[in-house]
Amino acid sequence: MKVTARRPRSDSAKAAVAAAQAVSLGPIAPPAFVRVSKQARPFWDAIVTARPRDTWTDADLILAGNLARAYADIEALQDAIDRDGLLVDGKPNPACDLLDKMSRRALATGRQLKVDTITTVGKSETLPKAAALERDARAQLDDDLIPTLATMQ
Repeated sequence: MKVTARRPRSDSAKAAVAAAQAVSLGPIAPPAFVRVSKQARPFWDAIVTARPRDTWTDADLILAGNLARAYADIEALQDAIDRDGLLVDGKPNPACDLLDKMSRRALATGRQLKVDTITTVGKSETLPKAAALERDARAQLDDDLIPTLATMQ
């Protein structure tokens, strides 16, 4: 039996107020027991803002720290591959194997934390509709008769 308080409906005024308050607080700071380097901090902020603030538990924040560090490591490995090339002394660059492993680990951790694309954006069958809406909006940008945000600025 669930003992936590029930969350307000996402389309309610109460939920809108809670969301505005959460946004005004900024991203959740890493707890003292989670080490997040300067290089991993932008990834941390992106991860913890992908879900509502009040849904994060201490255990989730530990995993978020792991994911942020993994993303920072992925960037460092990609930089090494860009610098050294795919082949080093005629053999595959060892960084390529590490990059593959880190990417898989990051994908799995993101799914576990529910910050993956399906959770945050939706299932892939809804994306064509959203893409069609954006294509239509881009087509209307060329139409001088329809006011756009650029016109308003």
